[in-house]
Amino acid sequence: METYDYIVVGAGSAGAAVAHRLSADPRNKVLLLEAGAPSHPWSRIPIGYARLITNPAANWLYSSEPEANTNGRKLAVPRGKLLGGSSAINGLAFVRGQAQDFDTWAQMGNKGWSYADVLPFFKRMESYEGGGDDTYRGREGPLRVTNPPPADPLFATIIAAAGQVGIPHNPDYNGASQDGIAMSQATIASRQRMSTARCYLDPIRNRANLRIETHALTESLILEGTRCVGVRYSVNGEKREARSGRDVVVSAGSINSPQLLELSGIGQPDRLSALGIEVHHALPGVGENLRDHYAPRTRWTVGAKGITFNDRARGLGLVGQALRFVFGQPGLLTMVGAPIRAFVRSREGLEAPDALLGWVPMLTEPGPKGPVLSRQSGVTCYAHPMRPESRGHIHIRANDPRTPPAINFNFLSSPIDADITIRAVRIARAVMTAPALADFQITEIGPGPARTSDDEILAWVKQVAETTYHPVGTCKMGVDPQAVVDPRLRVHGIQGLRVADASIMPALTSGNTNAPSIMIGEKAAAMVLEDAA
Repeated sequence: METYDYIVVGAGSAGAAVAHRLSADPRNKVLLLEAGAPSHPWSRIPIGYARLITNPAANWLYSSEPEANTNGRKLAVPRGKLLGGSSAINGLAFVRGQAQDFDTWAQMGNKGWSYADVLPFFKRMESYEGGGDDTYRGREGPLRVTNPPPADPLFATIIAAAGQVGIPHNPDYNGASQDGIAMSQATIASRQRMSTARCYLDPIRNRANLRIETHALTESLILEGTRCVGVRYSVNGEKREARSGRDVVVSAGSINSPQLLELSGIGQPDRLSALGIEVHHALPGVGENLRDHYAPRTRWTVGAKGITFNDRARGLGLVGQALRFVFGQPGLLTMVGAPIRAFVRSREGLEAPDALLGWVPMLTEPGPKGPVLSRQSGVTCYAHPMRPESRGHIHIRANDPRTPPAINFNFLSSPIDADITIRAVRIARAVMTAPALADFQITEIGPGPARTSDDEILAWVKQVAETTYHPVGTCKMGVDPQAVVDPRLRVHGIQGLRVADASIMPALTSGNTNAPSIMIGEKAAAMVLEDAA
């Protein structure tokens, strides 16, 4: 058994940032544990997400339980399982969210989490290579963020079509306002993925006071009374323990963080006792408050030739895309998962956008190793509420860290989520049928022009919608009885234990969750160091 000042469980979006900042002081001895591998060859190439979305070498490959509002389907819940976590396999879009998201967190009792409070950490973490106002953007952080221009004719035309239906172009949705349509800002630079493994861990691997262990599955926390003093973990089956003199920071993500707390006897007493787990601390909110974006993908064929990647990346076209990558030109291999996104209001009178549309310049079909290009040429546009009210839960099934937990999203249980989803689909239709796109000969195939009523659209949503892979909230931050951590991310009732990842979000942010998760890691490290001082 070795002793460290700090132990960080999980080297993902947040955990890598925590370890980077805590180990900056050579007096702090830090252990960083990651259950997955050091890396994967496909992770460096941006389009690698298509190969990693179903790859067990880099992905936990979780799935949800069947639900009525998924028509009994189990939905894929991919989570990164390697250094960098989900930042190493995600679609690379960089979206902070709205100022209102964080102001709402503060209004829920989380002092220190308003937009004014978190903006310095967003700026500190990024080296933004686009334009924009330096009031909002950082230029010297570890994470390289770029803003691709709408050079592709399809992208420029979609932006023009959106303008025709009242959605303005916004050159920086991570700046003063989120409203409008834009190219997706990206954690891509020099044609490579900028994961937290690349940007936060690679530069510090030689720090003498930092130990990074991969293939290290944390099995339980070590509790002495009401204090967490370390962790038990295994590496390739070998059992190990490590002690912490100050804090254990759990950054295992919205699936694995509540799982680890429950395996350690922290959670709902009846649930834990039924699995033969000794209850160390009753905390009813562990695993509750699960939220995610439930998004149908509208589908459109394109009759004009050579417009989408279904035409441009097949046969010799794929060779051409590879050559574009080699010579540093934009193309399929350096593309964000959804290269264009629009933040829109589902109805008049709202202070800020409440729905998101995201365009993918191709049609895909399921394949054994991930999505494959469809033989039809087309465009996909997903549409969903940004701040869903529906809440589910994640709980362990067995007293075994290798048994996947049960994931119940409870999608569309809040009526407003269904209403906004239907409205978002109608907005997608308005953009795709705008005059600017007429020359592309676009035809709707999903949900299909025959589905016109709200009930018909909603039935289609239940049949086809998937998540956008943004689970949050299962170790909710707050001061209410269902909160798991306080505003300084300390687990209620347990000393020396914090949680710092997307699981602490009391509500979902407006867009992708990678950027807010890194911010949480940055802010968590700052609070840990402040409290230690």
